[in-house]
Amino acid sequence: MQEISYSSDNELSDVSSEMALFGKYEVERVLGCGAFAKVYQARHVKTGETVAIKALCKRKVVRGKPMAQVKREIDIMRRLNHPNIIKLIEVLGTKNRFYFVMEYAKGGELFTRITKGRFGEDLCRRYFQQLIRAIEFCHSRGIYHRDLKLENLLLDQNWNLKVTDFGLGALSEHVRQDGLLHTLCGTPAYVAPEILGRRGYDGAKVDIWACGIILFFLHAGFLPFHESSMIMTYRKIFRGEFKFPEWTSPDLRRLISRLLDTNPETRISIDEIMRDPWFMKGYKEIQVQPEDYEMKKEAQSNVRLNAFHLISFSLGFNLFGLFNDVDISVQRERFISAETPWKIIERIGEEVERMRNVEVTSMTESAIRLEHKDINLVIVIHIHRLTEKLVVVEVNRWELNARLSDKFWNDKLKPRLSDLVYNSETETTQG
Repeated sequence: MQEISYSSDNELSDVSSEMALFGKYEVERVLGCGAFAKVYQARHVKTGETVAIKALCKRKVVRGKPMAQVKREIDIMRRLNHPNIIKLIEVLGTKNRFYFVMEYAKGGELFTRITKGRFGEDLCRRYFQQLIRAIEFCHSRGIYHRDLKLENLLLDQNWNLKVTDFGLGALSEHVRQDGLLHTLCGTPAYVAPEILGRRGYDGAKVDIWACGIILFFLHAGFLPFHESSMIMTYRKIFRGEFKFPEWTSPDLRRLISRLLDTNPETRISIDEIMRDPWFMKGYKEIQVQPEDYEMKKEAQSNVRLNAFHLISFSLGFNLFGLFNDVDISVQRERFISAETPWKIIERIGEEVERMRNVEVTSMTESAIRLEHKDINLVIVIHIHRLTEKLVVVEVNRWELNARLSDKFWNDKLKPRLSDLVYNSETETTQG
């Protein structure tokens, strides 16, 4: 099977050249990579200010990531200008890419700090207060993050917390007639039990559950729900079964227990959290004035002009129509496997090679992207390490024709991969 590789030096050079067209930013280095984007550290040429620039390749966005999701992420970020949320400065576009120019968090990920050792209660409280303040601000504006985790919490130069990555965020207008959200999303270790139940969920309650996982991790140094198999982990999440470390104070035990209440109806609310005795200790509320932290209409217009009009008038694909209300369906599912990530990727590639009009467009050691050109289908498969023996295989399908997509996935490709699925009963029998 052909190996696909990329030259990061060439990409960095290309991005640097494109940014030079704007005469604003000088790109310095790569900060991180994702499935559809790379994040760069850059410097504003005139002011010297350091910024982070999220670069999305136009070709990958058109063929892979739903335009509605990109538009929604920008729509969400332009509404959120708060001291504990990464700020979107502007959105720019060129012939090949478009860019989110954002506030730079010099302190890096909070996750990096906690891996060096658990935090004391005072430090846990400080970061939890900042987190709740940010999430309360989001909820007050009808925005739900839906993927809160330590990796999405950054630190600025003064070690203050900054929430980032609203790629899975939802707006209140996405709530269905039953008053609930229904998209299956989130990270397994942080997912709320009502999401696993697939009967709809309150976006605010889901964020509160994730805040409880984060607080527990900061205090204990490990996750509350973590077992050798995903089935056991999900079972404990459903039942709310976890153990506090012996050093947990009574007040903190009480708060975490209410945050990780498996019943969303009785789970603690943001208002109740902010009145909790453990939370209130040393709390200094920062008043957020609407005129200070909401973009004016003129600024919103400029962001939309940069992001969409500039892209639509550039050479190549005309993306303007795709940013309107295009009905692009997203289907997600997961399964557990005992195979190694690379063996799974290699196997998928081998099966695709036997199929007509389907090709592998990109591949790493833990992810693979497929395209079926005849039915406008893109499949992106990510593999996440769960335990030493098990992995989670996450399949994301972006489709314009659900019927043809379902037929291809369920009738052709999925059956060929069935032997990769982990069977706990078989393992028990063999053992």
